[in-house]
Amino acid sequence: MLALPNMVASETDYSQYVNLFQGTTGGGNRFPGVVAAPFAMVKLGADVQSGKTDAYSGYLPSGSIWGFSMMHESGTGGAPKYGVVSQMPVVGNVSDPQSDLSQDRASPDEAEVGYYKSSLVSGVVVELAATEHAGLYQYTFPKGDAASVVVDVSHVLPSFRGLGWEQHYSKGSFSLFPDGHYEGSGTYNNGWNLSPDWTIYFCGRFNQKSSSARTFISGSNVTPKSQVSGTAPLGGVFTFSETNITSRVGISYISTSQACQSLEREIPERTTLRTLVDNSKRIWNNQVFSKVQISSTDTTDLTLLYSNLYGMSLLPSNLTGENPGWTSAEPYYSDIFTLWDTHRCHTPLFHILQPAAYEEFIRSLIDIWKHDGFMPDARSSNFNGRVQGGSNADNVLADAYVKGLRGNINWEQGYRAMVTDAENVPPNNHDPKAPDSSTKEGRGALPDWLKYGYITPTFTRAVSRAVEYSANDFALHQVAKGLAKTADAEKYLKRSRNWRNHWDPNCTSNGHRGFVVPRRANGSFIVQDPMKCDGCYWGDAYYEDNAWVYSMNAPHDAAELVKLVGGKDKFVDRIDKLFDLKVFNAANEPGFTAPFLYNFVPGQQHRSVERSRQISKSYNTGTGGLPGNSDAGAMESNILWQMIGLWPLAGQTTFLILSPWFASMIINLSNGKTLKITSTGGNRDTAFYIQSLKVNGQQWDKAWVTYQDIFEKGGTMEFVLGSQPKDWATGELPPSPATEVSRKSGDQ
Repeated sequence: MLALPNMVASETDYSQYVNLFQGTTGGGNRFPGVVAAPFAMVKLGADVQSGKTDAYSGYLPSGSIWGFSMMHESGTGGAPKYGVVSQMPVVGNVSDPQSDLSQDRASPDEAEVGYYKSSLVSGVVVELAATEHAGLYQYTFPKGDAASVVVDVSHVLPSFRGLGWEQHYSKGSFSLFPDGHYEGSGTYNNGWNLSPDWTIYFCGRFNQKSSSARTFISGSNVTPKSQVSGTAPLGGVFTFSETNITSRVGISYISTSQACQSLEREIPERTTLRTLVDNSKRIWNNQVFSKVQISSTDTTDLTLLYSNLYGMSLLPSNLTGENPGWTSAEPYYSDIFTLWDTHRCHTPLFHILQPAAYEEFIRSLIDIWKHDGFMPDARSSNFNGRVQGGSNADNVLADAYVKGLRGNINWEQGYRAMVTDAENVPPNNHDPKAPDSSTKEGRGALPDWLKYGYITPTFTRAVSRAVEYSANDFALHQVAKGLAKTADAEKYLKRSRNWRNHWDPNCTSNGHRGFVVPRRANGSFIVQDPMKCDGCYWGDAYYEDNAWVYSMNAPHDAAELVKLVGGKDKFVDRIDKLFDLKVFNAANEPGFTAPFLYNFVPGQQHRSVERSRQISKSYNTGTGGLPGNSDAGAMESNILWQMIGLWPLAGQTTFLILSPWFASMIINLSNGKTLKITSTGGNRDTAFYIQSLKVNGQQWDKAWVTYQDIFEKGGTMEFVLGSQPKDWATGELPPSPATEVSRKSGDQ
């Protein structure tokens, strides 16, 4: 493993606690390769093949490596994306670069922040480092034979699921230049977001002079010249007499010229791998890890904290200056995979820990609307898609707005972008998995929503979409209210209650009555077993969860939900049943908030704490340390909120109080402000019940705080914990702004 340089005495190297392989097995799909800085465009790592198993992030713990490529997603499901601009080292001369050049590993891969290493059975050792737009490959070949590197432009991560989401190589080009460098491009399409052709450009140099260099193109019997292009697989083969080879590659969505400029600017010729690794660690320490400090010196605590801070900061990708779609002075972010996953708890933490980048991200969402017509719910390869439920960029914008994020955001334009989602039906992209309406962007089921105030089975995912559209309309209410658009604010507040139109009071399950169910155009409900949802997938009434979960998905209207369920006791039992019936799945985002809704019932806050501790057991520091797909940081941010002892309600300023893990945690906010959270008298595992709480030095009797209380100007939270529950939260219940009787609580 790479020997680390000595850190400056005054600095703390938090990166030493990051396990890059946490969440890479068991369905976590986190990318363990090199990401030189948070949200970097280049994600350089190994691509592994093992039978017909999809390698979503390129990595699999077993199988053979068939390339090391420059671009990957992290923690996604659906189907792999990217795995492009690839190199593969080969011992000896390569007569057929299109043959199977894959190699098993001689030992498990190794990784640290900014560094990745693979040892192949051929004897080749590959070490990787990177910057935001370029990568460095350092090869050590065994002595006694030629050393070859194959650059395969057609290389792309495959999918074997048979769902039509596999990527395709469309065409490419590759050129050799007299000074030994090469340039080219690859064009690809499809993938999970069903994108049309998109192109990535590359520029590469070796620090050693090759003994031979040639291009190749599949199917050609003629010796290729210095330049090849076409729809057939193509690339280049470089052979060296030396054993230590350094390869540097820059990439760009704009041009080969820009790729070359990034390469020379970010990795000049004599740059060492150690320098890049050291720079990467410094960036991650300064920009991410140092934002959160805890009192614990336990290695497991530190590894869990910093590994998850790392994992939540890989996506989206900051592509500012790399937008091929339009010219704009605004920031540009892509690889949003997806806001359906991240808007509940990832984006609220993104805002707190990275406020400058988060403002850029919000501006980017608005700029995408301005030029593409709709904000994305998901976006990769510079193309919107796919929408699983609602238009959740609305929730993200509302969350930022009510928490006072202004900066250079044009909120009038932002609101217009939200209105586009709420009022304009997006063109149908004829997705084979959901052909009824657009899955590219916007709200495909909007015709029913506007006509009936609910969604009929004419549209797939009707019930889960209706629940999400209600939350989206509440988001519009929040921003309209803040912008003094009174009529709009009232209109969207009323529409935010439309989830109630799916509530069948006669639907029963396991001792409970009343669930959200499908509804016909004539107003009648469809008989539904709340424990079932068929496949819970694209063509069904509910997406990735059943009626038990979606019936608890209206935190903006929680007081009404308590009433519909049958009162406080029934409401508590309904949350209990999510766990007793094994309905709750810590890996499914629609259920993220439900375990903490106990806070809406007097005297029950301790139950939220118990559920928080229960959920935390789904995590560990190992390779299977996430309960499911990272989902672009959704899972990581979930456990981080548990550690903090708060839970955000997206689109509101409300944070539900749970219970902190550590005797002390300091969160460094912007402009030198901090939130300091302390606890005495307890411990994380057995004495975690709140006995009393002070917020900013004042005794606190509410099971919630607002953003303005503790984050806007910083603050303190002083917990006294104990081994037994205590009814300390005797004050006002959390706001339920969409519920008529609770309007006095305020809309935020």
